[in-house]
Amino acid sequence: MPRVAALLDVAQISDITAIENENTFVRPIYAGNAIATIESSDEIKVITTRATAFPPAEYEADGSKVLIENGVDPNSESPIKWVSENLTKLDRPSLATASKVVSGGRGLKSKEEFDRVILPLADAFGAAVGASRAAVDSGYADNSLQVGQTGQVVAPQLYFCVGISGAIQHLAGMKDSKVIAAINKDADAPIFQVADVGLVGDLFDTVPELTEKLKK
Repeated sequence: MPRVAALLDVAQISDITAIENENTFVRPIYAGNAIATIESSDEIKVITTRATAFPPAEYEADGSKVLIENGVDPNSESPIKWVSENLTKLDRPSLATASKVVSGGRGLKSKEEFDRVILPLADAFGAAVGASRAAVDSGYADNSLQVGQTGQVVAPQLYFCVGISGAIQHLAGMKDSKVIAAINKDADAPIFQVADVGLVGDLFDTVPELTEKLKK
């Protein structure tokens, strides 16, 4: 998108979370610690939106779907050549667009425990799997699962974090979640300052118990 904006000689507005009017947009800055209101007088707007920040398109009064305008001329000759298509089947929802995310942190202590504790809980919720940077750096989870300032930014309906202390870098990637739930044995962990629901306890006892109840 930056290249598109440059070719059109307009400014790009990235990661917007709200549209006030046709020229005014809202986006987080400083790792989500401040909100900026940006006005653009460009006739053509090049914007990107934060995933899940906006509700799905609503239906018209007659029951038809809202028309999505396509700015591409269907009669223009495309330089793109179709080569092939490879479909990858995911066992769980995509982290970027999932409505529910279960994330694990360094409190899981090992990759084996991460898989044993987090994956069944995510499956019970029908959720995507995420991880803190500490968990990724420790080798517990793949880099593609990292949530945070240097990972993916998510805003699901439910963000369930297990064994995550709540470093500011991680909070920057999930603080816009509608409901934040946390399990941590440290009652003073920063994650409880932003959590809507919190449980102080040993995750190795509480999470498997919760998983079994969800399965029922």
